[in-house]
Amino acid sequence: MASPYSAPYADSAPGDSTGSPPGPLANAWAAISRRQQRFLDIWTPHTVPRWISTFVVILAYMLRIILAQGWYLITYGLGIYILNLFLAFLTPKVDPVTHQSEEDDEGSALPTSNAEEFRPFIRRLPEFKFWYSMTKAVVICLFLSLFEFTNIPVFWPILVVYFIVLTCLTLKRQIKHMIKHKYLPFSHGKTIYQGKEGGR
Repeated sequence: MASPYSAPYADSAPGDSTGSPPGPLANAWAAISRRQQRFLDIWTPHTVPRWISTFVVILAYMLRIILAQGWYLITYGLGIYILNLFLAFLTPKVDPVTHQSEEDDEGSALPTSNAEEFRPFIRRLPEFKFWYSMTKAVVICLFLSLFEFTNIPVFWPILVVYFIVLTCLTLKRQIKHMIKHKYLPFSHGKTIYQGKEGGR
């Protein structure tokens, strides 16, 4: 099976001057990308171990910040980024408010009444992309905390209070949106219908 990285050069003849083979840097980058994608493909079905490993990295980052007493601005930015990812994870792919005037993607809209056909909840940000983006951001921040020039002095209690207020207001708006449009982004606690058993 041909590699997707060699597809643009497949039609060019060996002596053709219009298409040149990729250089050593492009080959190295393609090899790294293939290994990274293979690693991610292996981890995709293992949801619980993925999140456990992410929380271990978050714990290591928190210990680094608490013990070093610094890098609060980077931590604040990380918190805002994770909050945005979490909101995208809770939000449906097609917003019921803006979708009412659109008719092209009708199959992914949320039902507005009990008589309508059931449609599964499709997230704006899938779980795997949420995990990958969050883990990557924490690892980058952990790496940045190794350098002193990224430790910008700030009065951290103001950042903590502002982050808490922002989180509460944002989650309150999201919960109101969920109640208004009657959807639940989690499968836990939903009614599960089971068929009749043979013995009953």
